Amino acid sequence: MWNYKALQNGSDIRGIAVKTEGGQPVNLSPYTCAKIACGFVIWLSAITGKNYLHIAIGRDPRISSEDIEKAVREMIARAGCEVHICGLATTPEMFMSTVMPGMSEPACDGAIMITASHLPYDRNGMKFFTKHGCLGSSEIEQILKFAEDVNDNFSINREWKWVFPRKMMEEYSAHLRRVICEGLGTSEDEKPLSGLRIAVDAGNGSGGFYVADVLEPLGADCSGSQFLEPDGMFPNHTPNPEDPEALESICRAVKENGADLGIIFDTDVDRAAAVGSDGKEIARNRIVALAAYIASKDHPGTTIVTDSITSTQLGEYIEKELGCRHFRFRRGYKNVIDKGRELESEGIDCQLAIETSGHAAMKENYLLDDGAYLATKIVVEAARLKKDGKHIEDLIAGLKDPLEAKEVRFKVLAEDFSSYAQEVLDFVEKEAPKLEGWSLELPNYEGVRVNVPGGWFLLRKSLHDPVMPLNIESDVKGGVEETLKKIKELLSSFDGLE
Repeated sequence: MWNYKALQNGSDIRGIAVKTEGGQPVNLSPYTCAKIACGFVIWLSAITGKNYLHIAIGRDPRISSEDIEKAVREMIARAGCEVHICGLATTPEMFMSTVMPGMSEPACDGAIMITASHLPYDRNGMKFFTKHGCLGSSEIEQILKFAEDVNDNFSINREWKWVFPRKMMEEYSAHLRRVICEGLGTSEDEKPLSGLRIAVDAGNGSGGFYVADVLEPLGADCSGSQFLEPDGMFPNHTPNPEDPEALESICRAVKENGADLGIIFDTDVDRAAAVGSDGKEIARNRIVALAAYIASKDHPGTTIVTDSITSTQLGEYIEKELGCRHFRFRRGYKNVIDKGRELESEGIDCQLAIETSGHAAMKENYLLDDGAYLATKIVVEAARLKKDGKHIEDLIAGLKDPLEAKEVRFKVLAEDFSSYAQEVLDFVEKEAPKLEGWSLELPNYEGVRVNVPGGWFLLRKSLHDPVMPLNIESDVKGGVEETLKKIKELLSSFDGLE
């Protein structure tokens, strides 16, 4: 039997979709994706109690996406669903299809996005949505179990329904234009972004629409933008707002074109980072700080949930500069968002749940991680500041950056890597506080975070890979290497770590 479980990566499906010379064998074929999509239909029918489902399908521009989309839409049509084909799409757009009715049809019961985010061109995957958001890992497990039982002649004994296109991108772009106009108290006809120069880097993914359908209709000058054309081979750079080469490219574009603002998206536009008019990146801790500033403007004192590797300086900025509560949680955008939802259910206001990777979910936007929505909120602020002769980077001038930062990934050689990594963490938690000047950061929700003279480190284990990531920051010159040296000495007895 095909190992469907091996395709699960947390709340996503990921696999090799294209055979390459010397590469890994294909394990995510159109046929496999069709069966997984059918598993989604079975699961969705069970939880909604509906026999007649509306399901939207979108895809990124990867070279394997069209074939996968064709197989998926045929399978779910055979399952009796009404299929809304959205074509080239973004991940947030597909969620919006479940809450935003079309011109003549209701909001969809579920949605499927065919994407592997920023991974190389030979990969692909799937993300699933209902009106409650992206499905979690336990729900994906159920879907994969259903998929295993789907045979080649699958039918739920219902009539075939129509398969038809839906102009979801147009609807979503209009929504983003409305957010900008409402934020600036104006109308589209008044061209509220006139005089604002914005350089957008879509990395040849799905994000090129943001220039043609959102910014330029409102008057923005986007002549410095780059890599807007979808190209599933991603020929210019990795479409990833965390990638140093990608960030360097958009920073260069901003400086060369004298832009007021730069925006960079990942392939499926659920992540974003920015660049100030000074040509400096606003990513990682800085994009968290900027998003927190925006969220706190109308909601002073709100809770900001972040992932575990955010800096001490960022926590101080959120709490002392903005007057908000900082809840440092765990890595994984779904973990961060779910914690935000949990706090909300407990009556704690959480306007923003954000990971340093650029996944930013705002309460006003369904707590959905949406790179285009984050960019839109940033554009509103940039337009306001422009009128006063100021720039977007001025908003986070109070954020201090660590002097040094480094990430190291220790490979775990033990066969049961998860258990071995936990032994390492238990040891560090016990022994680290015994070293002079070292103390545990509490509360802590992932791995072991230790405060050291002039900085901190976080050692954690990967959920899916045999590695232990180690993040170190220091405000002392040479402090990172000194901390790393002591950590290696502390772990010298663990010969199962490389």
